[in-house]
Amino acid sequence: MRNLIYAINISLDGCCDHDKFAPDEETMAYFTQLTLSADTFVYGRKTYQLMVPYWPDVAKDHSRDKAGNDFADAYDAVSKIVVFSKSLADEGGKTKVIRTGLQEEILQLKQEQGKSILVGGVDIPSQLMELGLIDEYHFVVHPILAGEGRRLLEGISLPVHLQLRLVETKVFKSGVVALRYLKDR
Repeated sequence: MRNLIYAINISLDGCCDHDKFAPDEETMAYFTQLTLSADTFVYGRKTYQLMVPYWPDVAKDHSRDKAGNDFADAYDAVSKIVVFSKSLADEGGKTKVIRTGLQEEILQLKQEQGKSILVGGVDIPSQLMELGLIDEYHFVVHPILAGEGRRLLEGISLPVHLQLRLVETKVFKSGVVALRYLKDR
């Protein structure tokens, strides 16, 4: 069974608003390696529209620094993007828009052959946490206090206490800390 991995940038005060971060080379390299371990992305509409067409366009024109271009190439190489949205039109290509059935779709994806599945954003991952479907968590903590913005796990209602086990910590020169947790089975 494939692993479902949730990865997100957050501030020390739990803000996960993408406008609050300027990832450095080490952070980009971390996310590039994580992306290379996957062949499927799962998003809601908002996160999808933040990522596409931006990163595929960067992969075409290599308009960022080396770390950004490397991430764009890894992102563009992923074979499937699943987007849960009631309003987004069907995109075609490697993007599949799903209107309902989050739990069923994720369980089916986990049964397929392939690499890991990466989920990003807040709404869809929160629902997947509540369903107990996320296997691994990557919290990339930036050394800032944002003071405002969307908060990670705000409003989440877990049916049971979710126990995680820390399996890896990486400290970057910038003070960013990447924490990798596995869900205890």
